[in-house]
Amino acid sequence: MADLPFTLDQLRILKAIAAEGSFKRAADSLYVSQPAVSLQVQNLERQLDVPLFDRGGRRAQLTEAGHLLLSYGDRILSLCEETCRAIEDLQNLQGGTLIVGASQTTGTYLLPRMIGVFRQRYQEVAVQLHVHSTRRTAWSVANGQIDLAIIGGEVPPELHDSLDIIPYAEDELALILPIYHPLVRHGMVQKDDLYKLQFITLDSQSTIRKVIDQVLSRSGIETRRLKVEMELNSIEAIKNAVQAGLGAAFVSISAIEKELQMGVFQRGRIEDVVVNRMLSVIVNPSRYRSKAAQAFMEEVLPQFVTHKPKPQEEDAIAPGGVEVASLKEG
Repeated sequence: MADLPFTLDQLRILKAIAAEGSFKRAADSLYVSQPAVSLQVQNLERQLDVPLFDRGGRRAQLTEAGHLLLSYGDRILSLCEETCRAIEDLQNLQGGTLIVGASQTTGTYLLPRMIGVFRQRYQEVAVQLHVHSTRRTAWSVANGQIDLAIIGGEVPPELHDSLDIIPYAEDELALILPIYHPLVRHGMVQKDDLYKLQFITLDSQSTIRKVIDQVLSRSGIETRRLKVEMELNSIEAIKNAVQAGLGAAFVSISAIEKELQMGVFQRGRIEDVVVNRMLSVIVNPSRYRSKAAQAFMEEVLPQFVTHKPKPQEEDAIAPGGVEVASLKEG
């Protein structure tokens, strides 16, 4: 085989420049000098006999050839990292790295507890948690940048053939009310009562808000009839607003464990309505699955669902020992 016209270091430099937008910032991120970065790019362009950057603007812009090389370079570097993790795996969970992804709510409230359980057992394994939108997380799993992920939204259709999408647990969206709200004394909340409440929600353009609206609609709640009092930019802000008596909200049960224990607001039960969404574990079957990832799926994930399946529920057991049930509330 002929000598390759590029090195891994040159691919790393190309990736850094594309990410940082300038040779100087790329050099700083790689802890090398700017002349060293410029020299490597010049050598790479000479070896490939094609320009990789347009030099006209203030920001380093890739040419078409540059974009093509970056696309393949990402895959090459990802495979190199995967190779290193596979070799580290030979040490039988005495080292290595586990990279877990999550969508916003699961990444904020559920995954940290899961990672804590895993780290108690495997203290030598470094764990990284990447929290992004469901779409970005799914692409990261597909590209091999993340070992596995737990998501609450819909996986992009174009990735359905590339990923294993394993139903994991039902996550209830709970109605929360100020502690002294009159509906709390009534026991059950009637569905029609929802349309009289003042709701606090996430911004209408946020991915989580859209997912919540979809789940509410599937549960027979007409979201267009809900009176939105205010829109905030985080689940924590919404919880604080409900605690302050400013309105009601729907939030994931996994996000309100501590508040319910402390009694800072009340959970309203809606008669004949349970608002659930399905959480899924996603993995890339064509990528190497490390022992750390396998241990996380088989030993940690089952601890966070409410029941062991009965014999007739065996068809609900997903690969890796993951059970389709409901999330524990605490």
